[in-house]
Amino acid sequence: MSTFLEQFSKSFTQINKDTLHALKSLYTTDVVFIDPLHQINGLETLTGYFEQMYENIDTITFMMHSHDEANDSEGYLRWRMRFSHPRLNSGRIIEVEGCSHIRWVDNKVYYHRDYFDAGAMLYEQLPIMGRVIAWLKRRLA
Repeated sequence: MSTFLEQFSKSFTQINKDTLHALKSLYTTDVVFIDPLHQINGLETLTGYFEQMYENIDTITFMMHSHDEANDSEGYLRWRMRFSHPRLNSGRIIEVEGCSHIRWVDNKVYYHRDYFDAGAMLYEQLPIMGRVIAWLKRRLA
C-alpha cells in the first residue's frame, strides 16, 4: 500500500467544516477535482465547493475501504460516503459507494476524480423524482 495513499485517505477523512484549511496541505493550487456533478479547477474553488457543501448538509463521513497504487504517483481509493441533507431522503442518512482516481506530485494531489452513482446520491432521494426512478427501475428489471 502506498504511504501517500494511506496518509491522504487518513487526512481526507478528518476534513470537516472547521478544518477546511487543511485542504491546502492535501492539494496543489492548480488541482482539478471532478465528480459526476462538477468539475472544479483550483484549490480556492475547491475550498469554496467544500464550504458550500458543509453549509448545506447535516452530517457527512467518508470510510475508506481500500487503496490501490497504480504507480508511484497515481492510485485509487474505494470509499463509502454517509451523509444527511435536510431536503433529501427526509433528512435520513444516505450511503453511497464510490471510487477516487488520484494523481499526485510532491505529496500533493493535482488530479482527483470521483466516481459514484449520482442517481443514488441525489435524484433517487427527491420525493417525486425518486418515485419515478424507482418505477423505471422496476419496469426495466
